[in-house]
Amino acid sequence: MTNAFALKAPTALRADLLLVTFLIVLDVVARLLPHAPNFTPVAASTLFAAVVLQRRSLALLVPLIAMPVSDLLIGPDDWRITAVVYGSMLLPFAAGLIAKNYRLSRSVAPAILSCSLLFFATTNFAVWVFSGMYSHDLAGLIVCYVAALPFLKYTVACDLLWTAGLFGGAWLVQRMAPQDATVTAAS
Repeated sequence: MTNAFALKAPTALRADLLLVTFLIVLDVVARLLPHAPNFTPVAASTLFAAVVLQRRSLALLVPLIAMPVSDLLIGPDDWRITAVVYGSMLLPFAAGLIAKNYRLSRSVAPAILSCSLLFFATTNFAVWVFSGMYSHDLAGLIVCYVAALPFLKYTVACDLLWTAGLFGGAWLVQRMAPQDATVTAAS
């Protein structure tokens, strides 16, 4: 399947780098501004980049630069939990690579929703294992996940909202851009 957002080759790298830069800045600023817990566009922007960019590998730069840069300003966390969070932020990249092979209108929402749920499962498991806040038994694991449930609604809502905004915005920009006009010379 061809990429609905594809650009011509000479401008593709420049456009990819510009989009990656925009998404990184968006993610950093969103993480630094006051927001509801887990209400940042990092997962959505990573999924978007994996689907839209001509050079898909550049999509990995979005979370791998945005997260550490913003974390430098936010402050440190337990490195083990941070490693799991960063790893979980790579899931939307993989989901984007899969989603691009299907009709986007049917694959993007399930892709980002699965990323939200996997983020919830993996990061809260890491909190249970590494934070020392919960007993290391089944009861402690259950308490950890139950305590995290209020954050899940923000993660899911944010990921769906930002994904819709990014893909919808790209669709609008594409529709508003002038179409290539073929000029033929009359002989």
